[in-house]
Amino acid sequence: MLLKRTQRSNQSWLVVGLGNPGNQYQENRHNIGQMVVNAIADGEKFKSHRSNALVVQKTIAGQKFVLAKPASYMNRSGGPVSSLLKYFNLETSQLLVIHDEIDLEFGVIKLKTGGGHAGHNGLRDIIAATNPDFHRLRFGIGRPSGQQPTADFVLKDFSTTEKKQLEERIVFAYDAVESVIGEGMQAAMQRIHSARD
Repeated sequence: MLLKRTQRSNQSWLVVGLGNPGNQYQENRHNIGQMVVNAIADGEKFKSHRSNALVVQKTIAGQKFVLAKPASYMNRSGGPVSSLLKYFNLETSQLLVIHDEIDLEFGVIKLKTGGGHAGHNGLRDIIAATNPDFHRLRFGIGRPSGQQPTADFVLKDFSTTEKKQLEERIVFAYDAVESVIGEGMQAAMQRIHSARD
């Protein structure tokens, strides 16, 4: 159970991009959360944090927030996320997790608060370590065609066709994060979900 805040944090949000560590995974579909976080960092260097994560602190619309990439493998994301929340004295209502979503077509961006893990091992571990009531940015990667196992599909790089659109969709995801931090989750959901892709 997370500790209750005893004083107000000077950070407004913790924004976590999920993925696997190691160069061999960096361009995988499963690592789209970290790709978005890297784009938001805009070249600023991530620093190792004692929570077993890489972090950088940023400001959007006057709001300070922490960008983080767990240094653990995807299915062990909960420990780093829980530790970061405690370290920065934040609650899950101030947590936004960016992750790949096979139930959305490639490039579709949706915001969501709470819910289950739908088989996503990173979300599963975060829920187990904290609670389900955090916010999510779901980045659609689509489902595999034919008989390709889902586990193999998510650990492959994006296709050549997808890569041509990837930068544009990452920018849209960046805009969604900026909207969440600057306007709040409800206003961001209304704006992002009504936007024409």
